Amino acid sequence: MTKPDINERGVPHQKASARDDTMTTAQGAPIADDQNSLKAGPRGPVLLDDHIMREKIFHFDHERIPERVVHARGYGVHGHFELKKAIPELSCADIFQREGEKTPLFTRFSTVAGNKGSFDVARDVRGFAVKFYTKEGNWDLVGNNMPVFFIQDAIKFPDLIHSVKPAPDRGFPQAQSAHDNFWDFVSLSPESVHMTVWQMSDRAIPRSFRFMEGFGVHTFRLVNAEGKSHFVKFHWKPKQGLQSVVWNEALKINGADPDFHRRDMWDAIDAGDYPQWDLGIQVFDDDFADKFEFDVLDATKLIPEEQVPVQIIGTMTLDNNVENFFAETEQVAFCTQNIVRGIDFTNDPLLQGRNFSYLDTQTKRLGGPNFTHIPINAPKCPMHNFQQDGHMAMHNPKGRANYEPNSWGDDGGPRENPDIGFTSYPDPVQGERQRTRSETFADHYSQARQFWISQTEVEQQHIIAAYTFELSKCDHEKIRLRMLSHLMNVHDDLANGVAKGLGVTDMPQAATPARKPITDLPPSDALSILKNGPENFAGRKLGLYVTDGADADLVTRIETEFTNAGAMVAIVAPHIFGATLSDGTTRAADEKIDGGPSVLFDAVALVFSQEQGSKLAADKPSQDFVSDAFAHAKFIAWTDAAMPLFKSTGIADKIDDGMMKIDAGTVADFLKTCAKLRFWDRTAA
Repeated sequence: MTKPDINERGVPHQKASARDDTMTTAQGAPIADDQNSLKAGPRGPVLLDDHIMREKIFHFDHERIPERVVHARGYGVHGHFELKKAIPELSCADIFQREGEKTPLFTRFSTVAGNKGSFDVARDVRGFAVKFYTKEGNWDLVGNNMPVFFIQDAIKFPDLIHSVKPAPDRGFPQAQSAHDNFWDFVSLSPESVHMTVWQMSDRAIPRSFRFMEGFGVHTFRLVNAEGKSHFVKFHWKPKQGLQSVVWNEALKINGADPDFHRRDMWDAIDAGDYPQWDLGIQVFDDDFADKFEFDVLDATKLIPEEQVPVQIIGTMTLDNNVENFFAETEQVAFCTQNIVRGIDFTNDPLLQGRNFSYLDTQTKRLGGPNFTHIPINAPKCPMHNFQQDGHMAMHNPKGRANYEPNSWGDDGGPRENPDIGFTSYPDPVQGERQRTRSETFADHYSQARQFWISQTEVEQQHIIAAYTFELSKCDHEKIRLRMLSHLMNVHDDLANGVAKGLGVTDMPQAATPARKPITDLPPSDALSILKNGPENFAGRKLGLYVTDGADADLVTRIETEFTNAGAMVAIVAPHIFGATLSDGTTRAADEKIDGGPSVLFDAVALVFSQEQGSKLAADKPSQDFVSDAFAHAKFIAWTDAAMPLFKSTGIADKIDDGMMKIDAGTVADFLKTCAKLRFWDRTAA
């Protein structure tokens, strides 16, 4: 049968040309389908005998040593999980049985695309991986800070990452997606459109690891002691609220402090300001899955919280920095296949491919099969088996028996235990062996539209600006127009805004969707950052710029009020030794002005003496400090002596409600105002 020009995902078939460029395996065998892994039916599990997918991912996993192929730049922290609501009716997992019990864990945050030496505030997806050391073995919840992903089938993962990594001929760009290869790939992969809208949103440039959500991405199963199963999606909700930076700010942060996110986490924990996330679950059954507009096995889709509310069952607290970065953060090995009794997989083809890939890549990266002997990876519960030898084996079976069954009685080693041992959920499986994609995966635009209409106007403008910036870095017009043709299926305002930014006046024809988009999905407020921000300034940082002769009482009042509210205050001064205040005391500086730009802070206050304020009016770092704070919509407190600096930067004529003249009696008012984090009205002017 002749294949259509467009397959079931809306992807044009890229057929071999007249010359012999047929794709083959490494053994030279021609490949008929490089888009789909081998499954038992369209929605069935991926089959182990898919030699093409296994070879492709096996080679991809082994491309680099010793850093991770993806998620190379990471930061790990120790902590614990406290169960707040037991759920034995849903799961027999030991970790979910006893309210108040604390389970040790290790969490690693990361960027996806950059290498170990890249900068923190890249526009990128953030990894959010948690290793729970439960009493019945390690459970790894390996997720991201976005609930969806670019692809539906793991066989495409090497292609996705190849496209976003530095081009093989020139070795750049690094840690960014603003280039032809990435947008060429995603514009030829309609399934990626939903994720690119998330990627172009402010979710991709978080202010801190502490202020972002985490998601398990995939649909898993919870299984109780009676063997009854429910579907589940896992969520991490930050108690500190959500917050991101703006793009111009991100660029300047990366120049001022490439380690901004890791330094922020270290400083918060070192100061005893332990970040916390609530663990929430969306639980649903087969009836809901059958009625839901989309396939729950499709990793490019989410389930709106308005349809299935998130139940909070516990809290993660990160309270202990690592003692050795290499031994812990670098050597920690997360594997999606690491689950415990009471939690099980589904037939999500991306998840099943990850289960194969992660074990393989960790084995390669850490030198062999015994990476579980490394302390950061070792279970904290008893571990017994007959695995032996291999590279760096630290533990081997004792005694005569290294096999089972054996007849050596009490000296015969460990035995299987049907009562508490892991058993897979007996999900019926039947279907033809075929490379295909379920038709239920074919809608690529509806949820992208839902995400768009769920954003505030400010967030929508940021998404338009992000697409415009990224696509403007593509040299080939055909790629820009192809991406626009997809955005036309998402929302006219989005497509037209990006087209205007790119200077496109002759719009392309909209891409032909594999399935007609649903245009009446309601907005979901849970998808917006600005609708879910904090209601206070706790955990944030104020940049307090002081000079010699500054009002000592006012400086002390600001430090006291903000610190008592759970915020951090950093003293910025013209000189690193600090400033001598009006009462003769000296405040040591945390930052010299040219090393402490306002992009490093969430709000700023300027407390100058008249003499020093006049001198700073011509100081370029000081001018940048206030200009950037103003441009980035930050709240600014100031004393009269700062007016010459405002005049020299042109801000004096633009003073707005986001700028507060401050004295000792109005510090509390300024603190209350800062809880809003940004004065977005300024950017709309």
